[in-house]
Amino acid sequence: MKGFDPKFSDFPDYIIGITKEIWEDRRIATLHDYYAPDIVVRSPASVVVGNRDVIGATMATLAEFPDRRLLGEDVIWSGDPEAGMLSSHRIISTATHSGDGVYGRATGKTLRYRIIADCHAIANQINDEWLIRDQGAIVRQLGHDPKDYARDLIAREGGPEACVHPFTPDRDVAGPYTGSGNDNEWGQRYADILNRIMDADMGVIPAEYDRASQLAYPGGVEALSHDGADRFWMGLRASFPDATFTIHHRIGRDDPMMPPRAALRWSLQGRHSGWGMFGAPTGAEVHVMGAAHAEFGPWGLRREYALFDETAIWKQILLATGEV
Repeated sequence: MKGFDPKFSDFPDYIIGITKEIWEDRRIATLHDYYAPDIVVRSPASVVVGNRDVIGATMATLAEFPDRRLLGEDVIWSGDPEAGMLSSHRIISTATHSGDGVYGRATGKTLRYRIIADCHAIANQINDEWLIRDQGAIVRQLGHDPKDYARDLIAREGGPEACVHPFTPDRDVAGPYTGSGNDNEWGQRYADILNRIMDADMGVIPAEYDRASQLAYPGGVEALSHDGADRFWMGLRASFPDATFTIHHRIGRDDPMMPPRAALRWSLQGRHSGWGMFGAPTGAEVHVMGAAHAEFGPWGLRREYALFDETAIWKQILLATGEV
């Protein structure tokens, strides 16, 4: 771990360790050390540039959810300390909605949801990030429908002209990381599976997924087996049948005491032109920022965790159609 604080034993320990320091140990000021001053943080909801805004957003979240925990399920990574490393960090977060904030008046409800954060780090500092929270799971547990929440958020932010616009490629800001992952076979295998699904070859699911596969999808959905995977991926692709599917980053890993696994960051770019999980087609131009992790076993893909932000997709649809 050349260039990194020696208290961290390896890269996953660094990623999990600083996450706990910042959020649970309340050492928010360490962001001045662990995050670059001009860091670019992309989420489906927006693009934020600069550590000062990251610190402000962190404090606002903790004011609304003061007991928030971020439990690291896995860190799938590539690169090396000298050139820089990219971590895909999968997290289960728990929190109680104890304060007023972006999600409205405090409800006292307890939440559980997943996050996948892709972070580039070099010399003990993160300087580029892609962050996807399961906003669909959050708002549903607070009693809201994702579409209704997106409509209300547009109004609270000042209407269509003034509101924060979701991430799209034309709003992106170039950061220092330009890598695309590694060539490990498990990343290649998972990439091939998703490419075939997006090419309408749904037969790849019974061919490549374990019959007892455990699946976690946006909205806090837990599913099983071939029909669960088919229902999710079919529903997504059917909503955007002509959209361009792109894998932007691909990592595969073989690590001691861990199953072979893969992490992909991907997107769908195109029109909401079909019936699927987003209802009647509207023709809205939509960008879906997605991330997914997979674990493999002797009978195929045995665990899958896919995420995107439903509220950011609905926000794009509502802004395009004027249905606000």
